[in-house]
Amino acid sequence: MRVLVTGTSGFVGRHVLAPLVATGAEVFAVSRNHLTAEGVCHIKGDLLVEGSVRPLIEAAKPDLILHLAWCVEHGRFWTNPANLDWVKATLSLAQTASNCGVKRIVAVGTCYEYDWPEVGDCVEDETPLAAHTLYDVSKDATRRLLQSFCHQHGIEFAWARLFFLYGPDEVPARLVSSLALSLLAGRPAAMSSGKAIRDFMDVRDAAAALAQLGLSGVQGAVNIASGQAHTIREIAERLAVLSGRPDLLQVGALADREGEPLRISACVKRLRDEVGFAGGRSLDQGLAEALDSWRG
Repeated sequence: MRVLVTGTSGFVGRHVLAPLVATGAEVFAVSRNHLTAEGVCHIKGDLLVEGSVRPLIEAAKPDLILHLAWCVEHGRFWTNPANLDWVKATLSLAQTASNCGVKRIVAVGTCYEYDWPEVGDCVEDETPLAAHTLYDVSKDATRRLLQSFCHQHGIEFAWARLFFLYGPDEVPARLVSSLALSLLAGRPAAMSSGKAIRDFMDVRDAAAALAQLGLSGVQGAVNIASGQAHTIREIAERLAVLSGRPDLLQVGALADREGEPLRISACVKRLRDEVGFAGGRSLDQGLAEALDSWRG
C-alpha cells in the first residue's frame, strides 16, 4: 500500500506518519518545509499553488490519499477566508487523484459540523448538521462534494470528524496546553467555570485511529474521538493534580464563553466496531504523558 499524506507538519499530521509506517505501508509526506521522519519519503509541495497537485501524485503513485492539510491557525481558522481556498485545493486534489487512478481518499472534518444535541453523543448519519462558522461550513461542503465525486468515479471515500485533541506539539494557546504550561511554571492557571462537557483525545491516539481508518475499507463519516465525555473542570482538575499543583488552579476566574454549547461528545461505535480501533490512552495517562512532554 502506497499512502500520500498531506498536512504532515501540522499538529495531527506529524503524528500519523509513524503508525502508517508501522503497518508496512510506503508513506509519502507532503509539506511546504523539509520533513525528516523515519521510513517516510518527503515530497516538498504546496497544495494551494496552482498546478502543484499532479506532480505530487505522480511522484507518490498512491493507492490512498490521507488528506489532513487545511488552514488551522489557532483562533483564526474559524473565519479565515483561506477556508475557501482549501475547499478548492481539496477538490482539485480529488479530481487529479481520480485521473491518476487513486483508489481511496480519506479527508478530515470536524465535530463542529454537527448540530450538537443537548443530551447524548453525536452519531454519524443520525445527528443533524448545522452551520456555525465559515470553517465548519467549508468542511461540510467539501465532504458533500467529495462524497458525490468519489461515488461517481468509483473511489472509496471516508470522512474523519475530529473532536477535541491535546498532546505533544500542541500550540500553547489551546486549553489543555495553556493550563499545563501555567501549572508547570508555577503560575496561577485561570479558567472558566468548566461546566462544558467535551470529548478529549490524545493526538497520538487520534493519529493512530486516522491511520487505521485510512487503511481500512470503511466509508462515510467516522467520528475520531475517545468516546469519553468529561467536563472541562474535571480535565483541568486532573491536570492540576498530575502536575502536583492543584493549588494553582483558579476555577471561575475567567468568564464562560457566550453561546458556548454545553455538550460536544462523540459516539465511537463506527470507529470501534467497523474500523477496529480499540481505543487508546486513558485521560490520566494521556495528560500525564503530555505534561512530561511540556516539561521539556
